[in-house]
Amino acid sequence: MTADLLARTAELIDVASVSYQEAAIADLIEARLRAVPALAVHRVGDNVVARTDLDRPLRVLIGGHSDTVPPKGNATACIDGDVVWGLGAADMKAALAVMLELAATVEEPAVDVTWLVYAREEVRIADSGLRELFDACPNLLAADVALLGEPTGGGVEAGCQGSMRAVVALAGARAHTARPWMGVNAIHRLGLLLRLVEAYEPRTPVIDGCQYRESLQAVAVGGGVAGNVVPDRAEVTLGYRYAPDRDPAAAEAVLREMLAPVLDDDDQFAVTEHSPAARPGLGHPVLQRLIGDNNLEIRAKLGWTDVAFFAERGIPAANFGPGDSTLAHTAQERVDRDAVESYRRCLEALITTG
Repeated sequence: MTADLLARTAELIDVASVSYQEAAIADLIEARLRAVPALAVHRVGDNVVARTDLDRPLRVLIGGHSDTVPPKGNATACIDGDVVWGLGAADMKAALAVMLELAATVEEPAVDVTWLVYAREEVRIADSGLRELFDACPNLLAADVALLGEPTGGGVEAGCQGSMRAVVALAGARAHTARPWMGVNAIHRLGLLLRLVEAYEPRTPVIDGCQYRESLQAVAVGGGVAGNVVPDRAEVTLGYRYAPDRDPAAAEAVLREMLAPVLDDDDQFAVTEHSPAARPGLGHPVLQRLIGDNNLEIRAKLGWTDVAFFAERGIPAANFGPGDSTLAHTAQERVDRDAVESYRRCLEALITTG
């Protein structure tokens, strides 16, 4: 089974599924799941949901996304001994390979299981396949608890930090560069703001035993009119990751307050995208059993994931998957045999012992 799981991961890697180009991998996943008589399979766009209906007292949703970022010389899988290399190996085709295998081989789970594979996770939240699925068929996502196969190094990463992007536009006054004293250079004003951002000291709160670390980064800049014009506008896009002890309104207020010393009345602050945080939420018995039975390490999720989507809807959720998240989106992305084996053992025990 071990070699087969590596081969199945490689097979999924070799099906290109860069965001917005996921029809082929959705076709493959749908066909595999429809071949399992015990599953009711639903296809919505490039999202696939397969559910058991055994009248069990609990329903566990196990899922993940099918898309990848663009390749960086690693579009084709390579199995080298006990390691499979390739785009999406860790994020998250190894997890999907295990899910498909368990869906096909565990015929009588002790809990009802929803197997979920959704599109467009790596892009803006407005395009998320999970949101598309919820808008069309929210009943398909009903569950008592959810596990998402994000790469966590075999531990459980609890909750997630919120993610906010804001564009700050600074105003100036145009003038000829031969007479700059007659104007106000908005780009020069931007330097003051960037120094404030650079001096940001991250908070590191501990929430339910998990230590989060906030971050603030400038991720894009723009400005300028012409080579002989003092610019009257410059803007910077900020990326702010905040811990789950803050709600969206509080996080925005903190950022506005921090920037207030360099902002004038004519300047603009606009939040362009905001994904709320999710608290750890590890109190559900299913999550406790997964952690306790397998002696899994618990860590805070410093990035944002779709556990927040489920937490918003009152469904306890956690990140749990094979592979190293620091290798995701890099040319060195890979996952090893032990990680895939361990992930399968943990999931299989969870759904077969009730």
